[in-house]
Amino acid sequence: HILTRMNEDSLMHAPEFVIKPRSHTVWEKQCVRLHCTVSGWPDPRVVWYKNNVALDPLANPGKYKIESRYSVHSLEINNSDFAVTSFCIVGPVSEYGITFQTHIVDKFGVSFGREGETMSLGCTVIIYPALHRYQPEVEWYRDDVLLSPSKWTHMHWSGDRATLTLTHLNKEDEGLYTLRVTTKSGYETYSAYVFVRDADAEVEGAPAAPLDVRCLDANKDYIIVAWKQPAVDGGSSILGYFVDRCEVGTTHWIQCNDTPVKFARFPVTGLVEGRSYIFRVRAVNKSGISRPSRVSEPVAAMDPADRARTSAPWTGQIIVTEEEPAEGIVPGKPLDLQVTEATKNYVVLSWKPPGEKGLEGVMYYVEKCVSGTDSWQRVNTEIPVKSPRFALFDLAEGKAYRFRVRCCNSAGVGEPSDPTEATTVGDKLDIPSAPGKVIPTRNTDTSVVVSWEASRDAKELVGYYIEGSIVGSNVWEPCNNKPVNVTRFICHGLITGEKYVFRVRAVNAAGISQFSQESEAVEVKAAIGGGILHASPAPPYGITVLECVRDSMVLAWKQPTFIGGADITGYFVDYREVIDGVPGKWHEANIKAVSERAYRVSDLKENKKYQFQVRAANMAGVGIPSLPSNTFLCEEWTIAVPGPPYDLQIREVRNDSLVLLWKPPVYQGRDPVNGFYVDIKEADAPEEAWRGVNTKALEKTYTKVLIRSEGEKYVFRVRAQNKAGVGKVSDVTEPVPALTKPGTKEIVVDVDDDGVISLNFECGNMTPDSKFVWSKNYEEITDTSRLSTETKGTKSKVVFNRPGEEDIGVYSCLVTHTDGASSSYTLSEEELKRLLEISHDHKFPIIPLKSDLAVELLEKGRVRFWLQAEKMSNNGKVDYVFNDNVKYKMNFDKNTGVIEMTMESLTPADEGTYTFQLQDGKATNQSSLVLIGDVFKQLQKESEFQRKEYFRKQGPHFIEYLSWEVTPECCVVLKCKVGNMKKETSALWHKDRHQIKVDEIFIFAANSSTPLKITSTDEGIRLYTFVSYYNDLLQVTWHYKDSAIAFSDRIKSGVVGEQLWLQIKEPTEKDMGKYAIEFYDGKGGLRRTVDLSGQGENRARVAGGLPDVVTIQEGKALNLTCNISGNPVPEVTWLKNDREITSDEHCILKFESGKFASFTITGVNTSDSGKYSILVKNKYGTESGDFTVSVFIPEEAGSKKK
Repeated sequence: HILTRMNEDSLMHAPEFVIKPRSHTVWEKQCVRLHCTVSGWPDPRVVWYKNNVALDPLANPGKYKIESRYSVHSLEINNSDFAVTSFCIVGPVSEYGITFQTHIVDKFGVSFGREGETMSLGCTVIIYPALHRYQPEVEWYRDDVLLSPSKWTHMHWSGDRATLTLTHLNKEDEGLYTLRVTTKSGYETYSAYVFVRDADAEVEGAPAAPLDVRCLDANKDYIIVAWKQPAVDGGSSILGYFVDRCEVGTTHWIQCNDTPVKFARFPVTGLVEGRSYIFRVRAVNKSGISRPSRVSEPVAAMDPADRARTSAPWTGQIIVTEEEPAEGIVPGKPLDLQVTEATKNYVVLSWKPPGEKGLEGVMYYVEKCVSGTDSWQRVNTEIPVKSPRFALFDLAEGKAYRFRVRCCNSAGVGEPSDPTEATTVGDKLDIPSAPGKVIPTRNTDTSVVVSWEASRDAKELVGYYIEGSIVGSNVWEPCNNKPVNVTRFICHGLITGEKYVFRVRAVNAAGISQFSQESEAVEVKAAIGGGILHASPAPPYGITVLECVRDSMVLAWKQPTFIGGADITGYFVDYREVIDGVPGKWHEANIKAVSERAYRVSDLKENKKYQFQVRAANMAGVGIPSLPSNTFLCEEWTIAVPGPPYDLQIREVRNDSLVLLWKPPVYQGRDPVNGFYVDIKEADAPEEAWRGVNTKALEKTYTKVLIRSEGEKYVFRVRAQNKAGVGKVSDVTEPVPALTKPGTKEIVVDVDDDGVISLNFECGNMTPDSKFVWSKNYEEITDTSRLSTETKGTKSKVVFNRPGEEDIGVYSCLVTHTDGASSSYTLSEEELKRLLEISHDHKFPIIPLKSDLAVELLEKGRVRFWLQAEKMSNNGKVDYVFNDNVKYKMNFDKNTGVIEMTMESLTPADEGTYTFQLQDGKATNQSSLVLIGDVFKQLQKESEFQRKEYFRKQGPHFIEYLSWEVTPECCVVLKCKVGNMKKETSALWHKDRHQIKVDEIFIFAANSSTPLKITSTDEGIRLYTFVSYYNDLLQVTWHYKDSAIAFSDRIKSGVVGEQLWLQIKEPTEKDMGKYAIEFYDGKGGLRRTVDLSGQGENRARVAGGLPDVVTIQEGKALNLTCNISGNPVPEVTWLKNDREITSDEHCILKFESGKFASFTITGVNTSDSGKYSILVKNKYGTESGDFTVSVFIPEEAGSKKK
């Protein structure tokens, strides 16, 4: 029934405006709403246009709002500005109620080509439903610039496939290509990047070709040609560029400059007015010239005004632009003369013609003058300039010039213009500074996103070149061959799994900057999400009110649970009024994002109720808004106690502790906040389980909370207090389990070899977007005067520049985009003192010494200075300093650490202070010894004495000096002891300075001899005599029966002290006879004799009677007797087991009549068994007899027999 009433005739009706939209004039920033009513069947679809371009509300969110209700259509424009003027609406269209769906499939991907090649890009387009003869609008864009068909680009649409063919690739063709398919229902796009690599150089090592050659400021006399420098210089710096021109219609190229120009702009002169030209540029380095660039678009050498007239469309009217020339009038002065461009190769001037009208064809003369002089020189003496622009060449670089211009015509030359200010010839445009920090981020398996900090203070910046290198290869390849004018670029075509580093250069017409610092290495690997780097954040939550006054409220909220993989750059707050429970329309509270999680919403109405929502934003965009908050009443708070703290954060979660941070309340109450209380409870516990962490109010906005139960989940809240009392509680934190996550590491303090103190933190679970955030007392460190931050890979540290008391505090490090990796370190006064001591030891290390410097005397009177070090390396060095002057080199035994220096002697000049200086790397030490005054004199005297003694003892010398003694015979003996006597040494005696002859000494020695005596020894018989003085030169011979004795092993002679002896071993009867000792002085001699006849028979002997073995029964008596002979009567000694025994009741020993020795044991026992000996001795000799006694028990003997 309703349908029948709406379309009673059941026929189709074309669209028709019932009420047309009307024009509006509004103030800027004011909202405007346009309305219209349209009829037709089926319901027409209304499309709104601005300047013949269909509006897309999704492309400008918040700007346009389109609504259609019951044939009434409206367009709402928010914050109108001048850009929305000239707005028009084209009538509605009816497409039978059809909504087209467009799908782009079979897409082209990221493509790589080489200069000179042909490349085709294509996509299949599916439009549903498919209408016969309906053709969508198909457009191609490069870097958001619409492409038109040309000899370089061919486009084709087959009805279902769009193709773009690049007929001859050049680097100008590199960029982001976009296919846009537009239907009446909207449009679909697809984009992919095309990279164009350089063609091989014709000369090895030559640079790549320049690109993007364009013609600027074309006029009658010259054209300025501009270009962009190539990314590849061939391995050596580009020396400059050659510009070539070719007249359109010919193939003859002419080089425009004789010497290369470094500036990427050049004015070409010598052109023929009215003719068209094309240009190309070649780069040159020391290896050769590059291939030529792609030629420029043709440009005519003519006045810009003439060009405008020739290219203007036909309007159906004839416009008179010049008056008839007046004859015979000299033109006036040119106006507004200025230097528009100045390089070291040329200067460009521009001016305006004189103000008079109707002058005959005016031309110009240009004059120059060196600054500081008044000598003007005409530059173009032969041919005047036809256009009000001119380029001057051949100016001296570094000199300052002024310029002026004169007009001329057939009537004459006019007055000069006002001169320009002095212009120094040189490049006014500086080469850009190197870009800042380069940050690579994983993207796909073959691409990496590279972002960097823009070059500072760069003028006329053209763009940036990016290069990449596989780590360790030291080979750099360009990532783009066409400069990009953004600070973020996706580098494609990389090898999966390899690690790359990147660097960036900036480009302007003056040249290419230095490279930036190399980035950190990044592995080419798909990011999480298969190359989707980031997403917009999830909505914030937990919106609360921190303060409320009459017309504003301060809100706080919690960070989104998901931030999209990138840092949140800010928040947007919306508010709406709630009237009688019905929410109104949302309004933006802030246009610029706020970085804090708290914001004051202003311009509210007192006693009105409001709801709020918050959106978070990151580099990927603005996220969806949070759920609307509770409804809050805007009324001024008047309570005396503080409002709630906010922004509670939990860090450094461990099994037994965690750190809680918060921000103080915005609303202070009647008095300032003077402390905080922290409450804790188990997450599942009821509200009454809240308990206080601290009993005394905390002054700081952080605290370390000790945990009772490992693994338990806890929640926290904070209250602030002032003099009036304790205020509102904060919002409760999310539950957190008290668990130390696997891989958790702590901050480590380190003092390096240079004494630099640093705090170090390492995180093993970082993401590409993770950052280290260092804080002191949980406030981010921004002042770098005392602390420097260094981050490399997964490690970061803060270095104390000048450690002092100002640095005492709690240092913490938080790693963003992780599961809460954080740690802290408390630098107390005691810890700082300890670290400073270690730092001092590392800065100024001491080599430990086992012994300090000492001195000792050596032979020859040499003086040795020495000390011993605990340990020194092979690189250790030692210097000896005497009275601040380095004097001698040292001997250094690096195995023992002994360092010594030896001086042959001491002189008075050696008195002073001796110092050994040690150095081993940075470690040093020194030890000193003071030798001054009596100490030095005593050492010098002792050294000199020892030196003289050494030389004295090199020959025969007195060990004991001459002395005398009186012998028992009342002889006076003079004697001394001499050392180091040699064969050629002679001893000279003097008396009253008269030499005593040697024979007299010999006579004295001989006369002092005692008569020969005989004594018995263990070996035999010894004959001997004593002399009062003996000398080795004293000639002594022994005689037997008047013949000199031939000595052997049995008969020997010798001297012991002053005793001269002859030893006869085992004497026999053959040795009896007369012996003599003879002293010989070379002339005569003295003889002492003794008779040994019969002396052998008188020697003590054991004649016999003793058995070898005696076996006797226990209890029996043993009696042995032997015969003894010798004169004098020998002494008898009995031995048992080589020990002397004496006579007693058990063992009776007797020696009777000087001949018989008896041995009697009255009753033997087993203890009497053993070896027995009898020893007899008199002056002629000693002899012994041995026997063995064995005592047995009768029973043992019987058992043995059995």
